[in-house]
Amino acid sequence: MTSLLPALRGASGRTDSPEAVRFGEHVLTYAQLADASASLGARIAGAGRVAVWATSTPETVVAVVAALRAGVPAVPLNPKTGEKELAHIVADSAPSVVLAGADDELPSALGGLERIDVGTAAAAPPPEAGFPEPSEESPALVVYTSGTTGPPKGAVLPRRAIAASLDALEDAWGWTGEDVLVHALPLFHVHGLILGVLGPLRRGGSVRHLGRFSAEGVARELLSGGTMLFGVPTMYHRLAGELAGPAGPGNLAKALAGARLLVSGSAALPVHDHERIAAATGRGVIERYGMTETLMNTGVRADGAPRAGTVGPPLAGVELRLVEEDGTVLRETASIGEIQVRGPNLFTGYLNRPDATAAAFTEDGFFRTGDMATIDPDGYVRIVGRKATDLIKSGGYKIGAGEIENALLEHPGVREAAVTGEPDADLGERIVAWVVPAGPGAPPGERELADHVADLLAPHKRPRVVRYLDALPRNELGKIMKRSLRA
Repeated sequence: MTSLLPALRGASGRTDSPEAVRFGEHVLTYAQLADASASLGARIAGAGRVAVWATSTPETVVAVVAALRAGVPAVPLNPKTGEKELAHIVADSAPSVVLAGADDELPSALGGLERIDVGTAAAAPPPEAGFPEPSEESPALVVYTSGTTGPPKGAVLPRRAIAASLDALEDAWGWTGEDVLVHALPLFHVHGLILGVLGPLRRGGSVRHLGRFSAEGVARELLSGGTMLFGVPTMYHRLAGELAGPAGPGNLAKALAGARLLVSGSAALPVHDHERIAAATGRGVIERYGMTETLMNTGVRADGAPRAGTVGPPLAGVELRLVEEDGTVLRETASIGEIQVRGPNLFTGYLNRPDATAAAFTEDGFFRTGDMATIDPDGYVRIVGRKATDLIKSGGYKIGAGEIENALLEHPGVREAAVTGEPDADLGERIVAWVVPAGPGAPPGERELADHVADLLAPHKRPRVVRYLDALPRNELGKIMKRSLRA
């Protein structure tokens, strides 16, 4: 296997080194990143695992890159994690040290760990011999998934999976060292850290992190050389709203129109926002689909057609199939089935959880994603939603929550919408719409919204109950937390 981050090899000491990462005014060239990460890597070499206090700063990049170069598995920690959950992650992953910025205040759950303050300059001369390249199956990261039925599980991601996913995206998107990626995603998760930081670094390109998301920041960085934008639906929804405002036709529209790629992920981007952005900029947003355990599975290609509601075909090297509840592989892909995937992009397993690992895989090595989808005739995947929360069985029909949500968002009186099912003695499950009204006036009525959905889709897909909220509960990646709605 070649080096996971080849652009850092030989970068030490160069005076002509290109920009690697930028956080506001703080820039690290490849030479500076190579020196700082090598210096830190020498200090942690041989450690079992290291925790990284993953703030959106250059120090986090240095810490993760140092661990990767030293062959030490890194456990990114979300700084907003509560004490109980953080204590579980620390006890489960058992890191020998925590890497953090010098000014970071760490919670008591990390008090028992040795702390190393991370700097962006080399604290000692980098090792002359460098670091031996670990095997492709050696663990690179342990990323904790959101706990839905219990505490979070640590997904062990080998170097092979990271390289395979990033190289598949290189193929799909024509991603090169000339690309400048702009984003404001958190650095404790797959989207912001692996795709948003390690992706550019593997290509020899650069990343500009906004720190905090803003339309002004997006416009500024895209107009000053940015070629790609990564975001989650919440961010694109805000951009669409800015484009529709009085300042919309100005710099933001020009910036988005000039980007080579606008990529949305981590959750489905509503069709309404696709249409608003395309209408204002002439540029379509493309989507991709991945998970912590699988990294990237599908993606709309740069030379393909953006199609609202789809996440493109499987990426190179990824096998994807749809499966019925009884395990039967669907031959008619227009039917709804669970997505199962197999390929070099998969994780090794859940840390300390052989039971959960065994349950996650089929006998022939496919990972059970829990996501439900259909497949268009040309291979584009349409995700219906999560099996546990987004597949509603009502009146003998299998109904995906996503298409109802998109239909609701086409109503002018609806700003945000989520759809769930709840038990019904007659139907099995009834469709419940959770709606954030578009304005301060009287919200659209329950009958009006039900008729709106029935006219656009079908009568059996209309919501039977409408509940109004001031805001939908979302996590930091913009995903709607439907279990919170049900609670």
